[in-house]
Amino acid sequence: MATFGVGGFFPEEQSQEASPSTQGSKYLILAVVFLRFAFAGLAIIAKSALAKGMSPFTFAVYRNAIATVTFAPFALIFERTNRPRMTLSMLYKIILLGLLGVIEQDLYYTGMKHTTATFATALYNVLPVITFVLSWILRQENVNFRSLRGHAKLLGTLVTFGGAMVMTVIKGPVIDLSWTKDTTSAHINPQNPILGAFMILTACFCWAYFHILQADMLESLKPYNFELSLTTLICTVATVESAITTLVIERGNAAIWSIHLDIKLLAYIYGGIICSGVAYYIAGIVMKQKGPVFVTSFNPLTMVIVAVMGSFIFADELDLGKVAGAIIIVIGLYLVLWGKSEKKD
Repeated sequence: MATFGVGGFFPEEQSQEASPSTQGSKYLILAVVFLRFAFAGLAIIAKSALAKGMSPFTFAVYRNAIATVTFAPFALIFERTNRPRMTLSMLYKIILLGLLGVIEQDLYYTGMKHTTATFATALYNVLPVITFVLSWILRQENVNFRSLRGHAKLLGTLVTFGGAMVMTVIKGPVIDLSWTKDTTSAHINPQNPILGAFMILTACFCWAYFHILQADMLESLKPYNFELSLTTLICTVATVESAITTLVIERGNAAIWSIHLDIKLLAYIYGGIICSGVAYYIAGIVMKQKGPVFVTSFNPLTMVIVAVMGSFIFADELDLGKVAGAIIIVIGLYLVLWGKSEKKD
């Protein structure tokens, strides 16, 4: 794998000039950070839309349908000459990927509806740990526990999770920020935090296995340019599966299908184009080189971003616990990145 320079902490890894592989690693890091900002934006938009009556189930339908319509032309144009032949094994995996995506979206946003955007993104920080353990069990992630970098990957994952828990559990004194003193902002009280937490945790398992299965599929088809086509196929299958799920669960409620120029429509479009289409595509490219653990290791950044955005948009107060947790998360991510920079454990 590419070497990621880490400065003075590990001087033996330094080089006089950045190699092409190092530059490539930096671009991959920027790509994953972009995904975190994208999903943080969706958390804010979706929570506002849910407060306006958006159904989590129709959200999944419209989100995947918009992603399909948007990316199908690009897949047909750019990957028409280098696309693998569809097999029963591929079809099965695509159907399973679509189903995992639908279950994750339905459970996560239903859980968010019962809690808050900050709580949902905080609890979702178990994702890197779940992905790491599942990848290790399925032998997609190699960890040599006798090597320094192997220890760094494990310790970094645990530190990142610990930082997320600090942000969640420890409050501390409130940091005095002038823009958080607006008490007129709408704060939504949790309806059922226990049920919401259970749904979010179940969504984490689905999303972790989604990344592992997607990475495995792309690795087996590495000679082909298949990322756009796979994104389109997953979203197409997910549209059908989520539509069936919605018709069964929300039967008789025709009002949830209505579309107007409001925050709900923004959630459909933003979620479809950015967080389904673009996110699946970028995550696929990154996982081809770095694996699913690398992608999900950055997930705690979402909570940091949501906490900051929430302080501006919803006038949510920032406390010392959130700031301390954010610093710990950065340290954990740094350890994971250094541990992942080695070609072999």
